[in-house]
Amino acid sequence: MQAKQIYVNLPVKDLNKSVAFFSKIGFEFDPQATDENATCMVINENTFVMLLVETFFKTFTNKEIADTTNNTEAILAISAESREQVDEIVKKALEAGGKSANDPIDHGFMYGWSFQDIDGHLWEVMYMDESEAAQG
Repeated sequence: MQAKQIYVNLPVKDLNKSVAFFSKIGFEFDPQATDENATCMVINENTFVMLLVETFFKTFTNKEIADTTNNTEAILAISAESREQVDEIVKKALEAGGKSANDPIDHGFMYGWSFQDIDGHLWEVMYMDESEAAQG
């Protein structure tokens, strides 16, 4: 089975603050999939993150929402086009109110850095030099 698209659903405490945070990083939102309970953040033409106000998120599950101050429910990894873009994205996230998750990692052919968004969700931004990986 191969899905054509992926929609990741994340609970957020304040939708407007989350939209402002991710807008400062450079993400865009689908206005047709936005209301007071949710918005659709566009990662690319086939990948989306639904930011759902916690009370609305709870209507989709019988489980408790993870307390991101103590627990990690997932690490969302996104690719970047260069090492510089990795740094640019994470620096924007930190300037917008996010927190550092880990120090940058550099494996030569692969470089990454991570941050926590304002709701404590972990984001890993990675760049892989395909030509160096093939040689390695």
